[in-house]
Parts: sequence; C-alpha cells; structure tokens
Amino acid sequence: MSVTENNVSEALREGAVIPAASRAERFTSYDVEAFEVPGGREENWRFTPMKRLRGLHDGSASATGEITIDVEAADELEVETVGREDARLGEAGVPSDRIAAQAYSSFTKATIVTVPKETKASKPSVLRIHGPGEEKVAYGHLQVRAEAFAEAVIVLDHVGSGTYADNVEFVIGDSAKITVVSVQDWADDAVHVSEQHLKLGRDATLKHIVITLGGDLVRVSPTATFADKGGDVEMLGLYFADAGQHQEHRLFVDHAVPNCKSNVMYKGALQGEGAHTVWIGDVLIRAAAEATDTYELNRNLVLTPGARADSVPNLEIETGEIEGAGHASATGRFDDEQLFYLQSRGIAEEAARRLVVRGFFHEILVKIDVPEVRERLEAAIEAELEAVGA
Repeated sequence: MSVTENNVSEALREGAVIPAASRAERFTSYDVEAFEVPGGREENWRFTPMKRLRGLHDGSASATGEITIDVEAADELEVETVGREDARLGEAGVPSDRIAAQAYSSFTKATIVTVPKETKASKPSVLRIHGPGEEKVAYGHLQVRAEAFAEAVIVLDHVGSGTYADNVEFVIGDSAKITVVSVQDWADDAVHVSEQHLKLGRDATLKHIVITLGGDLVRVSPTATFADKGGDVEMLGLYFADAGQHQEHRLFVDHAVPNCKSNVMYKGALQGEGAHTVWIGDVLIRAAAEATDTYELNRNLVLTPGARADSVPNLEIETGEIEGAGHASATGRFDDEQLFYLQSRGIAEEAARRLVVRGFFHEILVKIDVPEVRERLEAAIEAELEAVGA
C-alpha cells in the first residue's frame, strides 16, 4: 500500500472528510438515491447548519404547498408553464447534490421564459416568486432561454415565507447578451436552497447577479459551463446577513473549451450575533480550455462582534496555455484609518460608517443596470445600517 493510500485509510478510520481530488470529478445525477444523505461533515455541506434545512436533504420534506409566480415580462418574451416531460428541461445542467436532485424529481410543473432569436427586449422582465407559505414546503423549476443574438434583462425576485428548493436554468444561445438578477428577499422564516445552472453558447455574454438579503437560511449554488468558444460570464453577488441568518453562496465555473472568460466578484456584510455567511468559489480550467481568462474575488465586512464569514476561493488549472487566472479573498472589520480620515474632515462617526459601507458595496451597485433593483438594494442597505445604529 502506498503512503497516500495509507493516509487516506487512516483518515477514513478517524471519520475525516476526504474531498474529491478535483472538481472535474464532481458527481451529478437526476436520481435522488444516487446521493448519500449528507451528515454535515462532507466538503459540500460542512458549513451548512443541517438541522435548519427542515428535511430538504434527507427526503423527509414532502411538498405541502406550491409557489406562485407573478410575471411582468416585456412583450417580446414568451412565458410558458410546462410539465415535467418537456424535452427542454435539464438542458443547462444536472443536479450536483441531493437537495437539487430532490427538487428536480419533485416539481410538477416548470416555468420557461424564452427570449426569441435576434430580439432585444424593450424593458426588464420581472418574475416574482412567492414562497409556499409559513410551515409549508415546495419544489420548483425555472428555465430562462435566450436564443441566438437575443438581448434581455430578467429579474427573479424571491419573496414570502416557507421552505423552497429549486433548480434554475439559464440556456444562453450563440452571441446572446443577457443580464439576470436573482434577488433573495425572503421573510425571516424562509429556507431556500437553489442550484442555478448557467450554460453559455458561442460568443454568448451573461451577467449573473445574486442579491441575498432575507430568509433564515439561504443557499444558492450557481454553476457556469461553456458549450463553445468565446463565452463571457460575469458573476456578481451582494449579500447582507443579520443576527441568526445563514447565507451561503457556492460558485463553480467550469472552463472546458478554449477562449472563454469569467469574472467573479461577491461582496458581503454581516452584523449581529450568529450572522453567518459562506462563500465558496471554485474555478476549474481543464486541459482543453486554452486561452482562458478568469478571476474571482470575495470581500466580507464584519460590522459587529458575533458575526462570522467563511470564504474559500479555489483555482484548479490543468493547462499552462491561459491568458490569465487569479483569485483573492479578504474578511475584516471597519477600516479605522478610513473612519479617522472622514471624521478628521468634520464627518460624524455615524455618517462616516455609512459612507464606508456604501463605498464597500459601490463596486457591485454600479454594475446593476436595473434602476429599480439598484434603488431597492440601496434602501435595503440603509435599513440594515439603521438597525445596527451605523
């Protein structure tokens, strides 16, 4: 037995978690039973408070309600409600964990939004997803399809109460340009676990923005893949956790074809006892993905004692023929020098703290090109700061 095998055997005897050697080995399946019931020690679940998932992970959470979706779509878009048998479903990706597989096997109807070929939407389209209600459970499926040369902005706005798990697909056709904003503004009791699958065609451009504010536990896992050369994905995120909230964002960018770009930037703030945020950023550049250009960044601002931010960037490269690759992560409290600078110029401490937080988020806010969403987010940040007295 080799030294490596010996070490692994010893670790297994001690109950240690042995992660996959490579993200390329990530297991996917539509079959719930193909996944073991997670216990919380697995790499994919070690940061998640399993008891707060309300049975979504072990099959005990049966559907007892339904979501409702209000649609305010541009006239150019097509919105359909389809059954499970629709051949288009599953095109963007396959579930990579047990909850996603459970959601895929449990939904009864799906919503498909299509941006037709060579169409430019006249206004942003909003799909407002209402939870099933307090103490109720629902599963769902949503797919956004952008055909070749299409352009549109689509907002997914999650509100209400209950427990909800879903898969969301984004199938972006050749040379399409799409902006998607996924807002998690749930009520305080809500639990939401979502796997989002992003598939880009040749020369497609996708700006994918995740905003997480509400809920008891929210876990969003976007995975980006490229079907052909020239794809360009920008994945942005902003989150603000209060006392007791758990917000988890797990990203995976899989570069498997040449000449594609990805840029990831997530920023979060935390305040209050027990506030917990988790950001996992995995980027894989496979051997065939020559001329890849990628970078990922995560920043966290801890506003009060008792809050915790976990940040784990991972970059795996299987070829040396790339344009560029890098990652960065930092977590810290208020910068005393910034506060001193502002106060020395006559700005009161409370106002100075607000300016620091606004400046921290500014880089993300300016990239949200939907005025209504940006204004709503700015107001939400102000409300959070009011609550903590900053």
